[in-house]
Amino acid sequence: MSTATIPAIHGTVTVNTPIERAFRIFTESFTTWWPAEHHIGEADMAEAIIEPREGGRWYERGVDGSECDWGHVLTWEPPQRFVVTWQINGQWQYDPDPEHASEIEVRFTPEGSDQTTVTLEHRLLHKLVGGEAIRDSISGGGGWGAVLAEYAKAVANEG
Repeated sequence: MSTATIPAIHGTVTVNTPIERAFRIFTESFTTWWPAEHHIGEADMAEAIIEPREGGRWYERGVDGSECDWGHVLTWEPPQRFVVTWQINGQWQYDPDPEHASEIEVRFTPEGSDQTTVTLEHRLLHKLVGGEAIRDSISGGGGWGAVLAEYAKAVANEG
């Protein structure tokens, strides 16, 4: 497979909550639903954080206080969408070179007043060092589909 043809990964989930709440839980309560085993830092993950602004960081903080970047916020348009870079290579290490970054766009679409469809697209995987390995890892059962399912559970459980 040519690296220029690595297809994007897509995921969709519909949650029974208004768009503003759906966006807030996804971005502000990230740690409550992001699987703790999905971290790249040396220490166990204490929290995952998306700084709520263009240019903000997307990163994890370890239980020992260490921080490990995952990428940066490119677009911040609450409550409709945000885009972050994914700067994690095929060896599950942070790559500081923005030329090697893929992108994740998350869109929130209201379906009436009490339901929201959340659509995720992970694209530009060909830019990653080891992009095929990343796609193979996160397009399977433990990837974005499982992460979105955890998010949907968090929405349902947060009363």
